[in-house]
Amino acid sequence: MPSLKDIKKRIGSVKNTSQITKAMKMVSAAKLRRAQEAVVAARPYADKLNYVLSSLALREDHEAHPLLQERGKKKALVLLLTADRGLCGGFNANISKTAEKFIKERTDGFEEYELMIVGRKGADYLRHRNVPIGKVHAGITSGINYHTAALIGSEVVEGYLADQYDAVYLIYNAFQSAITQVPTIRRLLPIEPAQVDEREHIAQYIYEPGKTEVLSQILPKQVEVQIFRGLLESVASEHGARMSAMDSASKNAAEMINKLTLQYNRARQAAITKELMEIISGAEAIK
Repeated sequence: MPSLKDIKKRIGSVKNTSQITKAMKMVSAAKLRRAQEAVVAARPYADKLNYVLSSLALREDHEAHPLLQERGKKKALVLLLTADRGLCGGFNANISKTAEKFIKERTDGFEEYELMIVGRKGADYLRHRNVPIGKVHAGITSGINYHTAALIGSEVVEGYLADQYDAVYLIYNAFQSAITQVPTIRRLLPIEPAQVDEREHIAQYIYEPGKTEVLSQILPKQVEVQIFRGLLESVASEHGARMSAMDSASKNAAEMINKLTLQYNRARQAAITKELMEIISGAEAIK
């Protein structure tokens, strides 16, 4: 049985840990509020642009631009969005497992997959599971902005135009609430045509100054915007997951402190009882 000193020392250690988890919860709650506002502001534009581009892909011949062309099933790029830090429950593990399953099961039937990862934790997880990793973008999730998404988007589009891969997929945690993050897989390239009723009339677009100029500007923008949205969703999901994890850790610490305090009181009572019994036994022996 642990001594009184050991139990008291452990209670102090748990209390210190509890203070840290409570502070981390407060920090994540503040960051979550700002990240959630950014996600809510970005969603309408990203959804509308996706709708317009899907509609455009339906109306235009796939030969109109390389980003619309359906290619073979040789190689696909998977862009995985994770976090640089841990202590956020199953946030990193869940999305990394989704990517691992997508690649190993060859979900969309490609012969080969190349993995590009944002965040150290996803790279660490998949590296230990022998999943081949291409490029890792680390240290950028703490300050997400459109410029960052544009750089990643440009890299993706350039690789696609150079025929390095035949499709691009984005895997990230979609933010729903502080306790709910949904692993999401979206195809970025080639841009998927919208689904319409066969009886619906499909009108054609008129381009100014010209089809080539318009498509060359707007199609890469679609990739950048969807990556930017994915980054915002991922960051908000990370803060929500961390806040929930730290809240659970704080509650567990409080329960542990109560149990250790009860154990300490019982041990102290047993020690006092033992001392009293020894005193009484000594007094009886003197008589």
